[in-house]
Amino acid sequence: MTQSEQAAAFAGLHRPGQPISLYNVWDAGSARAVAAAGARAIATSSWAVAAAQGFRDGEDLPLDRLLDVAGRITAAVDLPVSVDFEGGYAEGEEDLARNIGQLLERGAIGINFEDRVVQGEGLYSVDRQAQRIGALRRAAEQQGIALFINARTDLFLGQAGDPALSIDPALDRARAYAEAGASGFFIPGLIDEALIARICAGSPLPVNVMMMEGAPSANHLARLGVARISYGATPYAETMKALEQRAQAIPSQA
Repeated sequence: MTQSEQAAAFAGLHRPGQPISLYNVWDAGSARAVAAAGARAIATSSWAVAAAQGFRDGEDLPLDRLLDVAGRITAAVDLPVSVDFEGGYAEGEEDLARNIGQLLERGAIGINFEDRVVQGEGLYSVDRQAQRIGALRRAAEQQGIALFINARTDLFLGQAGDPALSIDPALDRARAYAEAGASGFFIPGLIDEALIARICAGSPLPVNVMMMEGAPSANHLARLGVARISYGATPYAETMKALEQRAQAIPSQA
């Protein structure tokens, strides 16, 4: 498939009630393994990609290293590839446009793009993040790619207090992000079934939930109207733990 065909195919996999499950990868080898298992698309986890290269999450991994990993993944599999792009490695629209252009040149057709101020504190305002999403959309259109922008909100991830109080603010963000050109709405950290259902019912964008401890099963999430299920850094963490255990089982040569 061409890059444009992959982009269209990826968007079509986001169906509320019939969610696409993305078992997140971190390099070309893990992408090939997941593809061999029958995946219909590949998605990275920023935490896992950074850790696999010896860096911390939060744009500590240099952009050129991320672009190299992304290019190696797209070259290794004939599937749509979505890259966890964190905050786009930039603040302003011009820099964001340049960075997404470089990522598209590596063959990616989708991104996660978060509203957390990665190198600072708190979240961008709704209007500011909408402007940033708009810059990404315009840059992708200039390259003729219908980029799937999975707009992530960090209202629920690591936040104290009652998550129910963040539902209306989250839906305000979903509507603003949709108007700005986002393609999906990612709500990591939210695991309450009733609250997920409210997001799915009120969001104009297909909703992405991250599997984590306490989250509903995939079947439950489908019934709630979720369109995409992600596994985040869990595949990497579990793989590294299994590797450690296998290494420990090797008889000592001392």
